[in-house]
Amino acid sequence: MRRSLLVTAAAAVSMVLLAMLVPMAILVRSYALEDRLARAALEVQAVETVVSGQDAGAVGQYVDRFNDAREHTRVTVLYPNGVEIGPDRGQDGLVLDARNTGRARVDDVPGGSQILVPVSRGGNSALPSLTPVIRVVVDEPGLDSVVGVAWGLLGLLALALLAGSLVVVDRLGRSFVQPIRQLADHTQSLGSTSTVAPVAPVASVTGPPEVQELAGAVDRLVGRIQLLLARERENVADLSHRLRTPVTALRLRVETVDDPDLRERLGGDLDALQATVDEIVREARRSEREGLDPRTDAVAVISERVRHWAPLAEDQGRAYDLDLAPAGPLLRASRADLEALVDVLLDNVFSHTPDDAAVRITLTAAPDLVELVVEDAGPGLPAGLDATGRGESGAGSTGLGLSIASRTAAECGGGLTTGPSDMGGARVAVSLRTA
Repeated sequence: MRRSLLVTAAAAVSMVLLAMLVPMAILVRSYALEDRLARAALEVQAVETVVSGQDAGAVGQYVDRFNDAREHTRVTVLYPNGVEIGPDRGQDGLVLDARNTGRARVDDVPGGSQILVPVSRGGNSALPSLTPVIRVVVDEPGLDSVVGVAWGLLGLLALALLAGSLVVVDRLGRSFVQPIRQLADHTQSLGSTSTVAPVAPVASVTGPPEVQELAGAVDRLVGRIQLLLARERENVADLSHRLRTPVTALRLRVETVDDPDLRERLGGDLDALQATVDEIVREARRSEREGLDPRTDAVAVISERVRHWAPLAEDQGRAYDLDLAPAGPLLRASRADLEALVDVLLDNVFSHTPDDAAVRITLTAAPDLVELVVEDAGPGLPAGLDATGRGESGAGSTGLGLSIASRTAAECGGGLTTGPSDMGGARVAVSLRTA
């Protein structure tokens, strides 16, 4: 915005300066030419005196001395009998008009102007056929004259006016842009911190009225959102406490059921209910626990969590093959989410495959992508099962595991895919995009 103001102001001021200075430059050149013509008109009187009283030879000597002494003025004497003395010879219609009418005249010629003065020599010389004409050619002023100096001063004045106007516009633009920039920085920080300070005083006090109103509206909106989030956290915390007592009571009643199969089914339903409630509470407290915009070294966290399962594989006598990247980029995910993702994938393998089924884990990292692949030599996933669907399970579980992993991958800009492995079992690949 500040740059746009400067460009707009520069264009507007430049057009105004051109509209003013171009006519002034032309006027200066016209004044300089008129000044030369005025001086030439005074000097032509001396030439007229010589022409009216001297013969052609004396006139020629005088004209030569006159032309040599002057730089931008040339004198030529044109006699009616065809004799011409001076550099600018030739008798055109303008010369004949001045001779016939007996009146001096000033005309524009290429490169300047000329003065034509008919000279009366007394007696019968008043006749047009006996009247010589003095032609004085005055060169148009160029840049090597006072016109160049005047144009240079006008150019410097234009540059000074342009620079001064840009400085004023820049200061004025800064008074507009700085509050807006501070307000923009404030709004960008809303998603990266859990506590938000009010908008800076510059934007809320010294800025334009519109920016002040916007800053106040943002502060009110932030306060309202923080209040709603605080109430939501309190409600979720109350929910977990309120459900704990009835769930415990249900467990006690389930234990009194005589039918073992019914007791086992009811116990499984309670476990699923408890897992669902825990997941809801955990998700509701995510922003408070992890921050609003987490950044995590995915390769380090995943590698650490994968090695955490190695002792269990060793106890079961299970082959546990690891191929882990040494380093990788940051991901827009919390450490807890990544650990939960690894735990979900490996828990499925350890829970639903024989103890001697081998496991192969591959972790690759690129500048914009981290990919985790878990493969096993177990029975594989049931045909036609959408293992990532919430509540879908092929082994009697809650069906939340791969759904949680898929959601974590989606929040990182990636995804989760399943399929058969060349080891004979299932293959689950999770791609995670960088922050």
